Amino acid sequence: MPPVPSPGLLDGQPRPSAADRAARVRFRRALALMAMTLVVPGSAQLVAGDRRIGRIAVRIWLGTLLTVLVVGLAVAIHPGLALQMAVSPAVLLVLRVLLMVGAVAWAALFVDAWRIGQPLTLSMSHRRAVVGVNGLLCLSVAGTMLFGAHVVAVQRDFIVTMFASSTVTDAHDGRYNVLLMGGDSGAGRWGLRPDSMTVASIDVETGRTVLVGLPRNMADFPFAPGSVMDEQFPDGFDCDGCYLNGVSTWAGDNTELFGDSDNPGVDATVSAVEGITGLRINYWAMVNLQGFKDLVDAVGGVELTVRSPIPVGGLGDDVTGYIEPGTRTLDGFETLWYARAREGSDDYSRMARQKCVMNAMLQQVSPQVAVRNVESIAAASSEMVSTNLPASELDTFMQLALKARGQKVSTLSLVPPMIDTARPDVEEIQAKVAAAVDKAEGAAPAGSGAGGSGGSGGSGSTSPVDGPVTGGSVGSLSGGYAANQAQDLGAAC
Repeated sequence: MPPVPSPGLLDGQPRPSAADRAARVRFRRALALMAMTLVVPGSAQLVAGDRRIGRIAVRIWLGTLLTVLVVGLAVAIHPGLALQMAVSPAVLLVLRVLLMVGAVAWAALFVDAWRIGQPLTLSMSHRRAVVGVNGLLCLSVAGTMLFGAHVVAVQRDFIVTMFASSTVTDAHDGRYNVLLMGGDSGAGRWGLRPDSMTVASIDVETGRTVLVGLPRNMADFPFAPGSVMDEQFPDGFDCDGCYLNGVSTWAGDNTELFGDSDNPGVDATVSAVEGITGLRINYWAMVNLQGFKDLVDAVGGVELTVRSPIPVGGLGDDVTGYIEPGTRTLDGFETLWYARAREGSDDYSRMARQKCVMNAMLQQVSPQVAVRNVESIAAASSEMVSTNLPASELDTFMQLALKARGQKVSTLSLVPPMIDTARPDVEEIQAKVAAAVDKAEGAAPAGSGAGGSGGSGGSGSTSPVDGPVTGGSVGSLSGGYAANQAQDLGAAC
C-alpha cells in the first residue's frame, strides 16, 4: 500500500506555514486592488483607502460612462453629430485635455492602489511581481489615453491650420461649387500655376455631384463681371500665349492690383472659371500633386482600372517604366502617374483619368479608413492642400461627401471635340454646364444631353468599355473620352 503522508506534509510537500499563507493573501489582495482600479477607478480607495478620493473617482467614472452612452445614442440617431464633433476645434480641445488629465489621474490611482496593498509587507518575489503588474497597468492605460490625446491634437492642429479661413458663403441655387486645382510642386511655386482645374458642383440636399473640367490650354475667355481681371481684360483673356493656367501667373506678377488678397493667383483663376462656366464659386482647394501620393498611401491606395500601359516619366524625361493594365489597387506613386501621365497621350485623356481618380477616392475612402489613418492623412494633407474652406463648414461638406458615396457622379469636360479651346463659345459652354447640372438633378427633359458630341459617356447610349482606349482612357481625342462626359463616372472608368 502507498505510504501515508506525515501530518506536516501536503501531497508529499511541506505544508505552508501560517506566515506563508498570510503572505499569499496579502499578495492576492494587492493584485485585486489593482484589478479593481482597472475596472472601476476609485473602487480600491473606497474599499481600503481614502474613501473621499474613491467616491470622487467613481462618480467621475460613472459620469464618463453615462456621457459616452448618451453621446453614442445621439450619434446612432443623428450620425452627422459624430462628424460635427470630429471637426470641431473646441470639442477636440476639450477631449484632448480630458484624455490627458484622465491619463494622469488614472495612473495616480494605480500607484495609490499599489500603496494600499502594503508592498513592504510582501515577500521580495511578490513585491517585484506587484511592482511589475502595477507598472504595466499604468503604462498601458495612461499610454493609451495619452496616445489618444496625441491623435486628437493632430486632428485639431490639422483643422486649425488647414481650414483657417472664417469667410462662409451660402449655396448658389441649391448647390455648392468648389474649384479643385492641381499643380506640380517646386520651391515656392507649386501653387502659382494650376495644372488642372475642376469644379465640383454639389447638391446641398442629396450630395449629387457634377464635375466640370476645364482644360489648362483654354484661351480667349471672359472673367467674372466686376472682378479685377475683368477690369484688366474687358474683352477677355485674348493676349498672345495667354491660357487658363497662365491666369495665376499673370496675377502673381501684378499683385498690387489685388489689394490685400492672400492668394491673388487663386482669386484671378476663380474669376476666370466663373466667367467661363457661369457658376459662382463658393470655395477652392489647391492640391499639390507631388504630395497627393502621400495621401493615397495614407489611405492604403485606391483601386483603379488601367486600360492600357501608363508610362512613368516622359515629356522631356526618360520613361522609367509602365503601369500595366488591369484592375487593382495602386499605391500613391502609381496613382500619381495614372493621373498625370501625358507621354503618348494628351491633356484631355489625362483629364479623364484624373476624374476617375476623384471618383475612386470619393467612393473608396470610408469614414472608418479615415479614422484609422487620421495621423498619416493629416500629415499628408498638410503638405498637399491649401484651401479657403472654413473649419465651421467642414461638417457640412463631410456629410455631403457621405451622401455622395454610392451615388453616380456626372462629368462635363470643356474639351474637344465638343469645345474649341482656342476660340470657345462661352454662351454654349454655360448652356452645357447648366444642362449638365439640371440633368444630374433630374430636371433636364428626356433626351437632352449635356455632353453633345463630346464622347460616348455623354448620352449613356453605349457602353464606355466598347470604345477605343487612348492613353489609358476610354475614347479618343477625335471622338472624346468617356470619363470627360458621363452621367455615371464610375461606369466610364
